[in-house]
Amino acid sequence: MSEFTEEERAAMKETAAERRAAAKRAKGADKAAADLADVLEKIAAMPDADRALAEGVHAIVTRVAPELAPRTWYGMPAYAKDGKVLCFFKPAEKFKSRYATLGFEDVAALDDGAMWATSYALVTLGEDEEAMIAELVARAAASA
Repeated sequence: MSEFTEEERAAMKETAAERRAAAKRAKGADKAAADLADVLEKIAAMPDADRALAEGVHAIVTRVAPELAPRTWYGMPAYAKDGKVLCFFKPAEKFKSRYATLGFEDVAALDDGAMWATSYALVTLGEDEEAMIAELVARAAASA
């Protein structure tokens, strides 16, 4: 029998609610504006440390790859291309982790040989981290 943690069950409930809301929304600009509002609302509700990181990631993604569509994914800020999630920010608090995570889905195609990273622990956001995130997001958006 598979048992899910309380945090995993909450994430599944959030994604079900996201799908119900998306099905009710109009397409086009109204949907995009509502999706962005959902992302900003999730970021604003985060604890201070996660919120600061999420705001930074959001700023980088929207600057480097404005073609990506902000949306929520399992209750987390995510950025999609052609309807498929390309990258996401997982706050440390969500699953009671010791660090936040910037993750990339397989559509990002960050392939580098036979083995490569698809998620990155994020504790602080300085110039070096900002540059690395910008490079990864740009590469991922171009390959998708």
